[in-house]
Parts: sequence; structure tokens; C-alpha cells
Amino acid sequence: MNVLDELRWRGLLYDRTEGLDAALAAGPVTAYIGFDPTASSLHVGSLLPIMSLARLQQFGHTPIALVGGGTGLIGDPSGKANERALLTVEQVEENAAGIHRQLERFLDFGPRPNAARMVNNADWLRQLSLLEFLRDTGKHFTIQTMMARDSVKRRLASEDGLSFTEFSYQLLQAHDYLVLHDRYGCTLQAGGSDQWGNIVAGCDLIRRVRGAKAHGLVLPLVTTSAGTKFGKTEAGTIWLDAARTSPFRFYQFWLNADDRDVVSYLKWFTMLDAAAIGAIESAHVAAPEKRVAQRELARTITRTVHGDDELGRAERATAVLFGGRLADADPADVLMVFDDVPSMAISRTELQGEGLSAVELAVRVGLVASKGEANRLIKQGGIYVNDRRLAEGDIRITENDMIGGCVLVLRKGQRERRVVRVEA
Repeated sequence: MNVLDELRWRGLLYDRTEGLDAALAAGPVTAYIGFDPTASSLHVGSLLPIMSLARLQQFGHTPIALVGGGTGLIGDPSGKANERALLTVEQVEENAAGIHRQLERFLDFGPRPNAARMVNNADWLRQLSLLEFLRDTGKHFTIQTMMARDSVKRRLASEDGLSFTEFSYQLLQAHDYLVLHDRYGCTLQAGGSDQWGNIVAGCDLIRRVRGAKAHGLVLPLVTTSAGTKFGKTEAGTIWLDAARTSPFRFYQFWLNADDRDVVSYLKWFTMLDAAAIGAIESAHVAAPEKRVAQRELARTITRTVHGDDELGRAERATAVLFGGRLADADPADVLMVFDDVPSMAISRTELQGEGLSAVELAVRVGLVASKGEANRLIKQGGIYVNDRRLAEGDIRITENDMIGGCVLVLRKGQRERRVVRVEA
């Protein structure tokens, strides 16, 4: 099986330029995908191109990850309804460094014949003069061709229109491909299907300027069966950076994959082979309620992105959230589970001796509006300290109620919670 066969059975071969099959069959090629440094972290929407580079490397091809430190100062209009806010040079450089650290989880940059390489187009674009660019690149493109691109037509038809800055983006991307062709012998550019026009522009430029054949390959844009944008949740974007999206939340995102999507996600976002995925799919079809496929998906991707230690923490935290005893949990795991729950700190001295009234504490943390409401809910069995339902009477909260001596969870009903942290 070659890399195109691999992409095909995984459902990732959306389109390609004529002759790519023969070019890949002739021997290893150098291929690149661009990554937009608009943030210091990539998100799960970036995993498809990342995994595609990893698959190319797996089949002996040389991958280049191009960080758009130069084009990122402008912004790609493809798939965008509005012009992006422009970043400073310092912001782009900081973001590029963060992206490199994440790519190391997927690509082998070490000493090997087809070692991955990361380059930044700021290295050549920031030195490029306008006159040089117009003379050597711009003259090879017609306005008619540029305006025929779908991304351009959509923006021209919108209320906000398209700035000249963004209109020039496809020329800059084509210039990137030419530079990578000259410096590294790159003959394949891949990307999402919304990048087809930009990729073809680069192939055309290389043909016109160098008389050489270059190719393009595009991947499908990921959407969910429910019709929502992939990688977006009620809490926002799912990032690869643990500081932006905790490993627990990251794990939960994959664990909650729709039954209709989970097998496709296993094909797209993991390196599991056809036999392994087939076995998982059979188990999933036989007993979907066991969520075998979702668990394997969450385990595999979380391990790749965050490592075994964070995967272990995420699984322990999941056990706490779904049926485990809070009182027996590790305090760090509790805080991971409820990192988005309102919290407050209290002094340890307040819990010593007789401690605090549960009614008073429920009001202080904002779980209830008044002592009267707290008393009524306790009488109805509607307030919990950790897993323990409070009973009528003068309930006191002491150090003995704290998980690991440092954290406590108050709950009203089934969902509303508050976290109390103990400080010295």
C-alpha cells in the first residue's frame, strides 16, 4: 500500500493534481503543509493536516511543516467571512515556537533520511521587496484567474468585501511553494480542500518559472454528523496546548464523539491500522453502549498529544466524574475535573474545631441565594458535600470533610457545583 492508498481507505483523499500517483510511485518526495500561527497553539482542527504529514513520513516521504510567520501577518481569506486581525512580528514568532513544540509529538525531526523539517516563511517573505515580488511572481498571474477562486468570489460577494492585502495572499502562498521547491526540492503541497486554489497557483508558478512539475493534494474539511463545526464545543475551541485545554477536557472531547463519527475519527486522527480499527468497529457495532470506540479514540489521541502521565490523570478524573467516590480521589484530579466550576478559597482555621455551617458555606460560595434556600434544599435532600447528601439538622463542615485535606465539592441537585479550596 502506498500513501495515496492509505489516505484513500481512511477517507482522506479529497482531490489531487493529475500525475501525483505516478510521482509518488517513482520514489520519495518532499511535501509540505502550511500552518497559520494565529495562536501559540494548534487546535484539533489542525490534526488532520498534521496526521497527513505524519503519514507521508511513515511511507518514506520527507515532510515540511511551514509556519506562516510571513503570511500570518496578512491572513488567508480562504473559508473566512471577515478579515483577520493582523498580528505583530513578535506575536507570530512566539506562536511559531509553540507550534514547533506540538509538531514534535507527531513528526520525527531527528537524524534520519526523511527527517521532518519546520521552516518559517518569514525568513524569505520579510526580505522580499515589493518590486521584486511583482516582477518575479505577480506577472505570472492574471486578475481573471485570481478572481475566479471560490474563496475570493465568496468574499467579494459579502458585505465586507476583500482587502487588497488578503487578495495578495494566494500569490504569497504560490511564492512559498516556489521557494520550498528551490531550497528543498519540494514537489507536493497538501492542505484542506479550501486551499485548492492556492495550491494550484503554486503548481502553476513552479511550472512557469522553473519548467518543473509540482503537485497538490487536498483533504476533506472535517464536519460532524450533527452538522456542527468540528473542534468547537460550548466551552470553546479544543486546543492541543494543555494550558488552553486541559488533558481532561481534551480526553472528554474525544470520549463524547458521536457514534456516527467515531470510526471516521479513528481513521483520520490515529495511526491505528485497518485491522485494529476493524476490530474496534465490530465491537462498537455489537455494543455501542459500551463506547469501546470512543474510549480507544480518546486514549490514543490523548496519549499522542499529552503523553502517558496526562492520559492516566485524565482517565482517573473521568472515573471520578462518572461513578467514582470523590472522597477517595486525588485532589489534583478533582481540580482537573472541575477546573471550569466556580471556586473560592477559605482559611484552614475556619474548618478547625466545629468548622463551618454547611448552610453558611453554601451561601458564601454562591451555590444558593440565601440561608433559607439552603435549609429548604437540605431538608429536601438536594445539597451534597462531595458524594454525601446532607440531612436535616445543624450540619458542620470540618477538615475531615476535605478531599486530601485541601479541597471540597458542594453540589446542588445533579449538575450545579462549587469548589472550595483550603489555604493555610
